[in-house]
Amino acid sequence: MGFKSVFRAIERERGWVDFQINSFNQFVDYGLQNIINEIETIEMNPEIGDYRLKFGKVSIGKPIIKEADGSTRQIFPNEARIRNLTYAAPIYIEATSIQNGVEEKTENVHIGNLPVMVGSSICSTYGLSKKELIEKGEDPDDPGGYFIVNGTERVLVLVEEIASNKPIFEKQEDGSISVRLNSERSGFKQRHVFERKPDGEITISFANIKKLSVITIMKALGLETDKEICDRISQNPRILNELYINLYQSTVLTAEEAIENIGKKLRLSEDYRTERVNQILDKYLLPHIGQETSDRREKADMIAKIVRNIIKLSLGMIPEDDIDHYGNKRLLMSGELLGQLFRSILLGRWGLIAKMNYNYQKIVKRGKTPSIQGIIEANAVTKQIVSSLATGNWIGGRSGVSQRLDRSSYIKTVSHLRSIVSPLTSTQEHFKARQIHPTEWGRLCPAETPEGSSIGLRKHLSMMVEITTGLSPAENAKIESMISKG
Repeated sequence: MGFKSVFRAIERERGWVDFQINSFNQFVDYGLQNIINEIETIEMNPEIGDYRLKFGKVSIGKPIIKEADGSTRQIFPNEARIRNLTYAAPIYIEATSIQNGVEEKTENVHIGNLPVMVGSSICSTYGLSKKELIEKGEDPDDPGGYFIVNGTERVLVLVEEIASNKPIFEKQEDGSISVRLNSERSGFKQRHVFERKPDGEITISFANIKKLSVITIMKALGLETDKEICDRISQNPRILNELYINLYQSTVLTAEEAIENIGKKLRLSEDYRTERVNQILDKYLLPHIGQETSDRREKADMIAKIVRNIIKLSLGMIPEDDIDHYGNKRLLMSGELLGQLFRSILLGRWGLIAKMNYNYQKIVKRGKTPSIQGIIEANAVTKQIVSSLATGNWIGGRSGVSQRLDRSSYIKTVSHLRSIVSPLTSTQEHFKARQIHPTEWGRLCPAETPEGSSIGLRKHLSMMVEITTGLSPAENAKIESMISKG
């Protein structure tokens, strides 16, 4: 079988951009619901009594268009292109109001419109034959995998980033050691940085906490005695000898003193210092391990393991990690990117939930009883999603995530749909990041990269590469239990 036959078979059986379509389908089928499940109930804090909202099942309709006369009907991608419309489908959520502990009727409320990926399971073209596609004005050979926003075809390019939930150990030129760890749970990501100074002091930085002694954080997590901390880290005298300077410099003795010390470092008022620090320890410290108070010992064990490896690296007992190794990187696809955006729009400081609370209290003060749909700003959610897709500006300060699809030729279109962008800025040197790494062989094309400032930072997938999706925490737990049982 020649190369041409192989490529034809790949195109026919797997498709060039199926990984993007599958990622979007996964977001629609599971991702949206998982984000809603995190909310559970919303406390409205009304003046007329105890009032809460409970969210249930999420459903997404087919792409529709609302005409000038108020009527709605199903729309196909080609009409959206011609009429400069956004190809989007409505999102509905089952919402139940709870008044003074009594559940009232459940409503199916509209919370906004989601731009639909062409070729996905909720696209109007899904499941149609070639003949039917031609009758609808669609190209039967179109690969799909892109969105139509205000009549413009937009692609969410793959974003390369450091792997989550995995510590990366690096040596610096001044002899210090740094460890970066992106802890991720259900789309929420918290960056952690461990540092060992040349004098041996080891600190941790995360959330609003900057350069806090690891001994303080371990004591706050429940390891109150120095012996307990040493036992968790190592029994090796060489490693413990390097740890002693941290124990000598620590001024806290108990978990309460450690929490008080962290509160003072954050300049929190005494009234809610303990409550706020406990919230930080549970919600923001290593969230991938867990976000309950019962998970603190496991978090302390994780920190102890990181401290042990930091000291081992300083003693030359283990090698440092290669951050450019592709095993230390992950590619974010359309599903993950949309999940991050939707989470921010829903749960952010000025997100949908906060606006619902504000709208409810505003209407109640006028002496009226609002409906659930009446306090939801569906248009605001739609505008925020469409704005990010239209401009390419994403949460976390990323830009260029969404790009106008290159339609110069079929090959250029497919190439653009399989392109990868690095979060590194093109204005800086980043020599090592731009070079071809041996682990990229067979995964990334060594030749297809632009010349100039973006060289090596904008890459493309190899012809026959596939992207596998990660396992959920529940699936990971199931596999671990199977392994432990033998």
